[in-house]
Amino acid sequence: MGSGQVTSSVPSGTSEFQGKHVTVAGLGVSGLPAAKALHARGAIVTAVNDGDDARAREQAAELEALGITVRLGDGATLPEGTELIVTAPGWQPDKPLFRAAEQAGVPVWGDVELAWRLRGPDAAPWLAVTGTNGKTTTVQMLASILKAAGLRTAAVGNIGVSLLDAVLGEERYDVLAVELSSYQLHWAPSLRAYSGAVLNLAPDHLDWHGSMDAYAADKGRIYEGNKVACVYNVADPRTEDLVREADVEEGCRAVGFTLQAPAVSQLGVVDGILVDRAFVENRQKNAQELAEVSDVDPPAPHNIANALAAAALARSFGVPAQAVRDGLRAFKPDAHRIAHVADIDGVAYVDDSKATNTHAAEASLAAYEPIVWIAGGLAKGAEFDELVANSAKRLRGVVLIGADRALIREALARHAPEVPVVDLGRTDTGAMLQAVTEAKRLARPGDTVLLAPACASMDMFTNYNERGDAFAAAVRELGA
Repeated sequence: MGSGQVTSSVPSGTSEFQGKHVTVAGLGVSGLPAAKALHARGAIVTAVNDGDDARAREQAAELEALGITVRLGDGATLPEGTELIVTAPGWQPDKPLFRAAEQAGVPVWGDVELAWRLRGPDAAPWLAVTGTNGKTTTVQMLASILKAAGLRTAAVGNIGVSLLDAVLGEERYDVLAVELSSYQLHWAPSLRAYSGAVLNLAPDHLDWHGSMDAYAADKGRIYEGNKVACVYNVADPRTEDLVREADVEEGCRAVGFTLQAPAVSQLGVVDGILVDRAFVENRQKNAQELAEVSDVDPPAPHNIANALAAAALARSFGVPAQAVRDGLRAFKPDAHRIAHVADIDGVAYVDDSKATNTHAAEASLAAYEPIVWIAGGLAKGAEFDELVANSAKRLRGVVLIGADRALIREALARHAPEVPVVDLGRTDTGAMLQAVTEAKRLARPGDTVLLAPACASMDMFTNYNERGDAFAAAVRELGA
């Protein structure tokens, strides 16, 4: 890790933005509060949006009532006189708007960058989390631990709570638990977290970033300027590589988390106990017990890793060991994340509809054995050979659904030819019930029927929540 000066944030107030022509690109969760915050600080704001649907028109009316100019259906043209663009995180860097901005020398910030710069002088520090999978769970665990320590905190950012609202709202926080996507980090050049964590790295959103290297580099921005700890995954050396490349404050340490016994400056697991050898006195010889594996809900390996990462960030902020245990015990995971639905005839039915990519599905499959696996959907360009090869020995059978199921079927033929496969071609509302019925037929007492699709859901469902709900409803109907 390099050592360098941390750029201080620009104080909040009107001076920086008064009279400045700012274009806000994209409405929605981030664009609306960004436009309002800039307008309130004296900026001349133009909001642009690709879409022109009912929701966009409703949001446009809200902004126009404040005197903000809104342009719907045209997010490609740079408004005349623009001096700064504040973009929604999902807008791709190669959009014509940004090419025009680059040619004109106009800087582009994301909503996270704007929130960082608008923080007050006594603003709460940020404990920041990114990674391909597990971000939301880890941030929620972190917030639960911080609350157990008596700290005023909130889980914010990519979790669905606007950072701008948290930073500019009336409520005062001691510390913020911040989830950051690779998109958000790409557009946040001056962000400097108190401590940051990269949970894992696997190919995802490569169409947006252009390459795996670019994707990893954007994830690695979370370590820039860290003050106390850069938390990395010992099992994923690429996360440690990002720590080495980061320019951090003097004294900031690399802290690993592992499912094995921890080395010095790591958190890990010993005999079913989560232990800390990073934030203790005489860490060469001592370790601090934090919690039991059974305190983590559910105690699947990848979720224990999430808990260790959350604990590392909390401990970097001085949180006592008991608060880690109490916070983990109080935490309840969101729906559709390795959620146990029911036991029927000795078979467990588990909903991990949130496993929308191969990395998440592999982590889910590693938690059970033997498994009847329900998989498929929109592949988003993914390949399934590694997932199937690594999980083949756990599979009792597979039920395939969705538009790109053939890709998984072909990988199964190559790497698990002995595993029985049911290929369902239907995509109507009854498809999930048939999938669960077929899975029940393949399963034996002691097995787990696991919905871990490794694919997006939009070919058959509105989102992964609806897919998980359909699975749970089908299981309940089967049980009845």
